[in-house]
Amino acid sequence: MSDQLNDQQMSEYRESFALFDKNGDGAIDVKELGHVMRSLGQDPTEDELKDMIHDVDSDNNGTIDFNEFLTIMSRMKGNEETENDLVEAFKVFDKDQDGSITQDELRSVMSNLGQKLSPQELDEMIKEADTDGDGKINYKEFVKMMVSLFFTCKNCSF
Repeated sequence: MSDQLNDQQMSEYRESFALFDKNGDGAIDVKELGHVMRSLGQDPTEDELKDMIHDVDSDNNGTIDFNEFLTIMSRMKGNEETENDLVEAFKVFDKDQDGSITQDELRSVMSNLGQKLSPQELDEMIKEADTDGDGKINYKEFVKMMVSLFFTCKNCSF
């Protein structure tokens, strides 16, 4: 898989992996995956977390290493179109194209989708995805959110 990626893609995937790998040991364990899921508003049980890891844990060591993470990304990616779809989806939310999604931009898109959210709900959505604490969602945080959806949505096709 890594031989099919250019340097920029590998760098982006390493940065995304690092967002999950909180302790920097080169593997995503049940605790780290649980932390990410809870930060995104999910509340999986420990057994559910183990199942999520098991689905991609090719060496059966109970963690997801970078190569297994690349497997996840390739499942999500499938081809270049999926990556382009993520970029385009991000652009839909990022109305002013400044590289981040603000609460106002999120409100606008959600309203257009028929979802009327209170300021508190919008704030919570931003907080759940905003790992750097700047009050906005950048592209890397958006990708992290989508990867998390991959883990939690068994019937979704990526």
